[in-house]
Formats: sequence, structure tokens, C-alpha cells
Amino acid sequence: MNRPLFTLVAVLTALPGCSTNSIYQDQPLVAKVDTGMTREQVRQIGGQPLAVTDRTVEPGTCFDYKLTHEGHQQAYNVSFDGRGMVDHKSFMTCAEWSHAQLKAREPSRPSGGGGY
Repeated sequence: MNRPLFTLVAVLTALPGCSTNSIYQDQPLVAKVDTGMTREQVRQIGGQPLAVTDRTVEPGTCFDYKLTHEGHQQAYNVSFDGRGMVDHKSFMTCAEWSHAQLKAREPSRPSGGGGY
């Protein structure tokens, strides 16, 4: 696995609240949307998104949704590549996903050491 991808995966798994997202696993956007689906297929499953934004790191667009369960709300995004096909979905906003991608692309800084 290349370093930027590994870093991105590490950031996503370390996000707070991830363990509570299991209550949303049966919601249609989470359960039915899959990689390779089109924007229209996602809209048929999840309805109109709260916001549609252009991606800033890779060409494409991103849909923001808000999942609700027993009065609690959770951000959720579905991200599309430049061809309009789903290539990512996660329990964060599109802005948070974009920030995670940017952080993953930053060159790693050497740790430790000296300054002598």
C-alpha cells in the first residue's frame, strides 16, 4: 500500500465516534450505495443531498447527507470520481473528507531527532 493511501486509511479509522456509526448501517445510503454507482442511482436511494460540492483534491463531486436515527444526526458523504461514479463514502462531511485527503498528500515530516 502506498504511503498516502495508508495515511488516509489511518486518519479515517482514527476519527472519533466511528464505533457509534454501526447504528446507521441499515440506512439505505450506507447499506445500498456501492462503489461504481452513478449520481442518479445514489439520488434514487438517498434522495436529494443537502449539498453538492466540487472535490478539491481529485476531480469529481461530493454529496453531503445527514443521517438520522432516534433523534441523533450523523454526517455522511458519497464522493464521485471525474466520471461521476462512486469512489468513496464515509461518516464525515465532504469538507472533512477533502481535508483528510489533503493531509494524506502532505509530505511526511521526519520525527525525532536532534536539532543539534
